[in-house]
Order: sequence, then structure tokens, then C-alpha cells
Amino acid sequence: MGRAYEYRKASKEKRWDKMSRTFPKLGKAITVAAREGVPDPDMNSKLRTAIQNAKAQNMPKDNIDAAIKRASGKDAENFVEINYEGKGPHGALIFVECATDNPTRTVANVKMYFNKAGGVMVPTGSLEFMFSRKAVFEFKKKDGMNVEDLELELIDAGLEEIEEDEGIIYCYADYTTFGSMAVALENLKIDVTKADLQRFATTPVEYTDEQMADIEKLIDKLEDDDDVQSVFTNIG
Repeated sequence: MGRAYEYRKASKEKRWDKMSRTFPKLGKAITVAAREGVPDPDMNSKLRTAIQNAKAQNMPKDNIDAAIKRASGKDAENFVEINYEGKGPHGALIFVECATDNPTRTVANVKMYFNKAGGVMVPTGSLEFMFSRKAVFEFKKKDGMNVEDLELELIDAGLEEIEEDEGIIYCYADYTTFGSMAVALENLKIDVTKADLQRFATTPVEYTDEQMADIEKLIDKLEDDDDVQSVFTNIG
């Protein structure tokens, strides 16, 4: 997936390093997942995945339990997942996924980040067709694991592409098959370290280093916002 994949990977790793920001984001993901289904990870695959991701980032069990408990509280009723789209510096397309209890605050902040960077927000749905949504699973390659055999095992569950990079395996599937892929990996006794839904640009664009510096400033501002869960771009 080239430079875009490497950029997303580096960007996500950078975000994970900001632990004071990471735990609240992971907690929101757990709360939203628990509110949408049942607060039991054994019966809620989305919640199970959110907890899995939190554990992979060393989020304390008390924080995880508190996030699940919040799903049944009054505050959770106001939690919503909402997306914003915009054009950043040099025409970069940016898709922002949020989880918030105050959309008015969130949209005001997101709009401010775009404006200060010389960008502009666009109506929701304007960029939807510019990105394909994929389920992405990440796990360590076990000793003796044959990637080609694994690929055959997962095709029926929806696997579209599998990659190996420095002992880490990445599986990509259409977002609609997230659940079946998660179950298939569980049945194979594979310990997934990260799993989420990502957006990949259908027409990636190459930018110069100078342009990237401007774009990254906006992305950093967005990712630092507690209400922002994920940021995707058309960087090629």
C-alpha cells in the first residue's frame, strides 16, 4: 500500500505514543461499542475488539472496566460517532472520525483547525467516494506460520489482502466483513494486537516534503483533539 500505508502506520504509532491522549480515545471507543451492543465482550465483537486494542496499548484494566460501565450511565446517552470532511493545505483530502458527547464543540474545533491551516471543511459525504473503507487486523507472526496457508484459511471470511512487515502480519478486508474476519482469526487461535476500520484513498496523491510539512501540522492538530478518533488522508 506504499507511502500512504507507511504514513498511516507512522502517524498511528506517533499517536499511540501520546498516552495521555490515547487512553481517553480508547476509552471512548470501548464506551461507544458497549452502548451499541451489550456490555459483554463475549457477546459483542466490536466491544471485544475495542478492549483488545486497549490492552495492546497497556491501558489499565480499571480504565477498561470504567469505560464499559460508562456505557450504561446517563452521559453515554449523549455519545455519538460523527464524521467530518475537509480539504487541507495544498488540496489534501482529509476524513476525520470523531466520538463526542458535544457535537457543537467538536465541529467548532475541527473547523478551527482547518481554517487556521488554510483549509476548509466540506459537506458531509462529499469525500466518501474518495476513500474505500477496510477492516484491518494486525498481529505478530508466530513461529512456523505460513502466510500463504493463512491467506487460504481467511479468504472465505472476507480477506482481500495480506501483508507481512518485520514479523507483523496485516490483513485487509471490506469493512462489512469485520465481524466474520474477527471470528475467523479467533477460531485460528490468533492473538490480534490491533483491529479497526480504516479508510484508504482510492486515488492517492504524492506531495512534496514542503507540502507534507503543512499537511502534517493540520493532522497533528486534529489527532491531538480528544474527540477525534481517527484521521485519514489521500496522501500517496
